[in-house]
Amino acid sequence: MRLKKGDTVLIISGKDRGKRGVIEKVLPKEGKILVAGVNLAKLHLKPSRKNPHGGIINKVVPIDASNAVLVCSHCSQPSKVSYKLPVSPSQGGTEKKKTRICRKCQEGLD
Repeated sequence: MRLKKGDTVLIISGKDRGKRGVIEKVLPKEGKILVAGVNLAKLHLKPSRKNPHGGIINKVVPIDASNAVLVCSHCSQPSKVSYKLPVSPSQGGTEKKKTRICRKCQEGLD
């Protein structure tokens, strides 16, 4: 999965289309993400010790990762994620990890 916790994403389909938010949690096995302020569901609670009055609360529900696209922190535009592979030290490389880069501005995302 190319999206990580803390990334800013733009929702491209569904009832919250056009909204931006920060990823709170990634669920890679299901291919879903939790985005703050997006895809809210009303949950009706019975009175309990934790919530003595009960009531209706808004809960963030997971959204499919394919419905969100990453927003680059450098160019502030939605773009796809590409990867830059490390170059071996014998070829003069100093990087040791595979890094994510923006396809539009070629800047690092991590």
